[in-house]
Amino acid sequence: MTSRHLLFTALLVTLGAWASPGLAAAQDADEAAERSRFAGRTVVVTGANRGLGLEFARQYAAAGARVVGTARDPEAATDLAATGARVLRLDVTDDDSVAAFADALGDEPVHLLINNAGTSGRGFSDATSRAELARRVLEVNTFGPMRVTEALLPNLVAARGACVVNVSSRLGSIADNTSGGYAGYRESKAALNMYSRCLAADHRDEGVVAISVSPGWVRTDMGGPDAPLSPEESIGGLRAVIEGLTPEDSGKFLNHDGAELDW
Repeated sequence: MTSRHLLFTALLVTLGAWASPGLAAAQDADEAAERSRFAGRTVVVTGANRGLGLEFARQYAAAGARVVGTARDPEAATDLAATGARVLRLDVTDDDSVAAFADALGDEPVHLLINNAGTSGRGFSDATSRAELARRVLEVNTFGPMRVTEALLPNLVAARGACVVNVSSRLGSIADNTSGGYAGYRESKAALNMYSRCLAADHRDEGVVAISVSPGWVRTDMGGPDAPLSPEESIGGLRAVIEGLTPEDSGKFLNHDGAELDW
């Protein structure tokens, strides 16, 4: 077993209660805060009004982080507000919205940015060609994280050792694509992975750690009811991965169980 997997196993045992809602409910908030390197620090989660983003916000808020969760319609994001997160408006496809979001954060250091907002492309049924579908999905899944990250770079650098986590997918692995399908989505996540690599190289000297992660197949609106993982399990695993990140991990593509994935 590699040192990475030993560390991941230890962290997952520590965080493992989140894999079970019953156990999670029994956790003491102070103990949860002690478990996280981000307790008392700012964690930004995009697309946090539902699904994996909401679970990220819930778990990090419970662990003592200052969570900023985004939604296109903050007034409707009642579940997100219930986590205790600060809810801000953000449309990752709109330059003005991204600029307003950055202005709302001001000069607050951002210790962890989770670029979670994304789309499968199913909502673009009116696309008239495969190319148009791909363009619209890329606008959300690739250019969206780029816009947000570039706008928040001063905040990330100010945190001195910030982490940027781009939520990708195994469907974005070129090496793993032997079945085709998922037009637009695969391309968007492969491009996002390349952005993670560029971000890691370009800002290594400023202490920014940037990675792509795959959450696995999860029972969300996007993943459907037959998926094997619950949101609690997926995000509990990803939190363990994120807790153990070091500068040597920057530029990697990691699974929710800590395994390194092929590009």
